[in-house]
Amino acid sequence: MNRERALLLCTTALLAGCGRYSDFTLPAPSGTLTPSHFTWQPRPTPVLEHGAAGDWDSNDALNPSVVLFHGTYLNLYSGFDGKSWSTGLATSSDGITWQKQGKVLSPDPSTWEGDYIAANGAVIADGERLLYYYQGGRMARIGLAASFDGRSWQRQGGPVLDLGPRGSWDERGAADPYVIRAGGKLYMFYLGQDRARQQRLGVAVSDGGVVWTKLRANPILEPGGFGAFDENGVGEPAVWDANGYWWMLYTGRAHNEVRRMGLARSKDGVHWEKLRDVFAGDQAWDSKVMCDPTVLPSSDGLRVWFGGGDVAHPAENIHGQIGFAILVTEPRPSGSGQ
Repeated sequence: MNRERALLLCTTALLAGCGRYSDFTLPAPSGTLTPSHFTWQPRPTPVLEHGAAGDWDSNDALNPSVVLFHGTYLNLYSGFDGKSWSTGLATSSDGITWQKQGKVLSPDPSTWEGDYIAANGAVIADGERLLYYYQGGRMARIGLAASFDGRSWQRQGGPVLDLGPRGSWDERGAADPYVIRAGGKLYMFYLGQDRARQQRLGVAVSDGGVVWTKLRANPILEPGGFGAFDENGVGEPAVWDANGYWWMLYTGRAHNEVRRMGLARSKDGVHWEKLRDVFAGDQAWDSKVMCDPTVLPSSDGLRVWFGGGDVAHPAENIHGQIGFAILVTEPRPSGSGQ
């Protein structure tokens, strides 16, 4: 029996139930509680461009998810060809210069995924294997695939995070997962959509990465008020801990569908406070959209890969490409406020 088959059988045996809810918080964040301010230092040009006409990622290359695995940066990113979204792999020795390795996961119309999307995912290392949580279906739900090399993936059956019950905040969509490990557990931050198409953020917890329990008090982050940069919805969270807080970069949709990234912080990963920091594209290629952050700490600051586009649209056909920035965190001078 090959190890991919063994992995599938072991994981499928754990699949059980849906609609699990509980009250929980994340473990205490690392470091000393320190008010901070941030400097956004982007590269002016994309580090990964969309493909040429006819390629699987010809229209958009977005939703990077980057992990350092056996000394190599792997980027599981999403490509759109005008009809469907798939997941591709790019590799790099430094996280800046990328080599595309091709498409590794496409939507399977014979399954719950349908024919539109198997992408917008989050990859995390789990020992010698990789776990990739991805969005599938036109009414989005979150699935799981596993791999030992980032190239060959074994799907794990049906969704591992499903829609909420009738009338709930996520009854019409569960999407845009971002998964972190803390205190021996996995936590998934994700977008939920209700019947009014309102988009908010929530969190779920898992011991093994297959059976997930949603926070009873979801959602944890709401859209802003009238005129705010995120008044039309929030999504695509990226979460890390530093300086005594949990931090979140997230995408905000303005009334005209221009997308920018906001920042929030929390002491427990459940109760979040939005900060004034909002990051917008300052180049032609990301002038209308900045979205989809994924983060890795480094010695020179937080490394951020993100999607950018020059067309204001909430989903696709934005000439999407992937950029890179360093988010430098510095102590905020006393008396300067938030």
